[in-house]
Amino acid sequence: MIRMSDPTERTDNAVAAVPTSPQEWRDFLERYGERYLKSCADDDELVDLLDEDQLDAFDRGERVSVWLGEAPAREEALVASEERLGVRFPPSLRGFFLASDGWAHLDAWVEGVHPCGRVAWMRDGDAGMRVTEIYESIPGNEDDVQLFRRSVEVARGEDFWLLDPTDVGPDGEWAAYEFAPKYGNPTKFPSFSALFHSGYDEGEGEDEGEDLA
Repeated sequence: MIRMSDPTERTDNAVAAVPTSPQEWRDFLERYGERYLKSCADDDELVDLLDEDQLDAFDRGERVSVWLGEAPAREEALVASEERLGVRFPPSLRGFFLASDGWAHLDAWVEGVHPCGRVAWMRDGDAGMRVTEIYESIPGNEDDVQLFRRSVEVARGEDFWLLDPTDVGPDGEWAAYEFAPKYGNPTKFPSFSALFHSGYDEGEGEDEGEDLA
């Protein structure tokens, strides 16, 4: 059985500041965009993301804001997705979608957060089914297989972001997992918000002292 690690203790301070409401998400995602630009080493990508005035300002070292997400999801679209899956999304995921219906810039291993209309059970997707079948064929992976079968996939690339609707905290948040199939060991977070925030925290050294709260 692959052990699941829980980073709750090492992220206590960050979790306290993670966004939940649409406005909190928008503020956070704007900061995320600024940091993404600073860490972007590909000039071609910068050209794709910024217009000429923004590029000039960025080259001068000025603060440049860029929105890397999508338009907010409409409440009726969000409700339709919940009805399709037979669940009500946890607060931080709802808040995210009401700020941006998807996100395209995470890291090299996760392409982006799905728009609400593409959120699905991991067990129903081709990639999810393949991973589940492989893990099911290896003795000792029963807990992981059960996690895959009951989880909602909210983001995927080479790795998966999963939410478990059967593991609900007192704040209504679902346990969240980052899972890299080639390494195993799903990493558990207390919420979607904390999982998303963890990627920002990894780059904290670049902007030491910056606070999102």
